[in-house]
Amino acid sequence: MTTPTRRTPARLADTRALLFDLDGVLTPTADVHMRAWSRLFTPYLEAHGVAPYTEADYFAYIDGKPRYDGVRSLLESRGIDLPQGTPDDGPDDDTVCGLGNRKNAEFTAELDEHGVEPYPGSLRFLTAAIDAGFHVAVVSSSANAVSVLRTAGILDRFTVVVDGLVARQDGLAGKPAPDTYLDAAGRFGLTAAECVVVEDATSGVEAGRNGAFGLVVGVDRGAGADALREHGADVVVTDLADLVADLPHATTSTT
Repeated sequence: MTTPTRRTPARLADTRALLFDLDGVLTPTADVHMRAWSRLFTPYLEAHGVAPYTEADYFAYIDGKPRYDGVRSLLESRGIDLPQGTPDDGPDDDTVCGLGNRKNAEFTAELDEHGVEPYPGSLRFLTAAIDAGFHVAVVSSSANAVSVLRTAGILDRFTVVVDGLVARQDGLAGKPAPDTYLDAAGRFGLTAAECVVVEDATSGVEAGRNGAFGLVVGVDRGAGADALREHGADVVVTDLADLVADLPHATTSTT
């Protein structure tokens, strides 16, 4: 039996598009999300008399998933069963969608108050990739992706953004299903094998593996290198700048 060739950063030279997750990959909005989730669930779980919310819950049950899926997963971990409700539910409704909408309001408040800037290393890698002729897209479970990209000053770099709003509109399954990433590849007229998935969440790298993408890059912002590899990352880095040299005709531009 032939041993499969290990996929390494050199595989970047054989691909044509980079499909980036947003939160925790391009921008540190994962921190904003984490604070918003904590503001939602800390008092909620306390009021229900169950185990308190911790940062570990974010990585285990929420990170990378569509918002309502994250709510449901966290509640299930505490044995709390709520009706699904609808996306039109108010933030005070005791439904999965109501709680999800409450979290979104908390996130918007955090973003408005503190703003967001790209990770310097991610900006360097993104700039070098565009200079090298790669197509680039954002594939995010967040419904706030466009506003985050605009606040960070990098929206104009992306011709394709497949976010939570697009996924809902087009009926695309969320991560770890590969559907949103496959949709982004298709918008460039490319196959999965011609594209690279760049993710910081275990559900996201799993989506890359499930879609048989050409390379799956994990960015370790707290999920853990071993966990990212276990779920499908071929390569794990702590800073995307580490991969600039592996891009064809890589530049050193930082703007």
